[in-house]
Amino acid sequence: MRPVAVITGASRGIGRAAALAFASRGLNVALMSRSPEALDRVAAEVRQLGVTALVVPCDVSVAADVDAARDRVLRDLGGPAVVVANAGVVRRGHVVALSEADWDFVVGVNLKGAFLTARAFLPAMLACRKGRFVAVGSISGTVGTAAQSAYCASKWGVTGLVKSLAEELRGSGVQALCVLPGSVDTDMLAGSGYEPEMTAADVAGLIAYAGLDAPAAMNGSAVEMFGA
Repeated sequence: MRPVAVITGASRGIGRAAALAFASRGLNVALMSRSPEALDRVAAEVRQLGVTALVVPCDVSVAADVDAARDRVLRDLGGPAVVVANAGVVRRGHVVALSEADWDFVVGVNLKGAFLTARAFLPAMLACRKGRFVAVGSISGTVGTAAQSAYCASKWGVTGLVKSLAEELRGSGVQALCVLPGSVDTDMLAGSGYEPEMTAADVAGLIAYAGLDAPAAMNGSAVEMFGA
């Protein structure tokens, strides 16, 4: 039976690239996103690599959605070997002008979504005493950027979540790691004022390493990517 990778935000960008990276390593892939039509296109690409792709529409900021997605993944594919909390959004605006709705949306997807995803899927990995939880943070989780307060705060929070989770997982056989890419050539970078320094495939390579190849002693690591 093939191992399983679960990827949130899998409909485009880093999530799509990660799905293809894990599929190329022989894993079946559960694809989670709010965009089922886009997920169908990614699933078709994944299946061309000879593995199973399960499309699971889901809003990671809603606990009931995430729990329902978990139940479907466990039923149809089995327990995951790797869970990648990648779903992310951005809303730009200075603090004095940023709406509460925009703040809640960004923090809800980026940070709460990572928490809900971990909470939902970790029990299955813990029961097997093996697995990896990999969160996609950002270099913006190490520095501040004007007009991106919600995004930066959420990504700082993702790193804190992973480091705390790693301590809770110590000795369990399950590890938590965080990947912190800089400027990636994706739709999200548009309007940021930054030029791309790497591709989504570059980031996916590091995600796959963190999920499959990194030594267990890297538990709690937050690995930065600055570009070549």
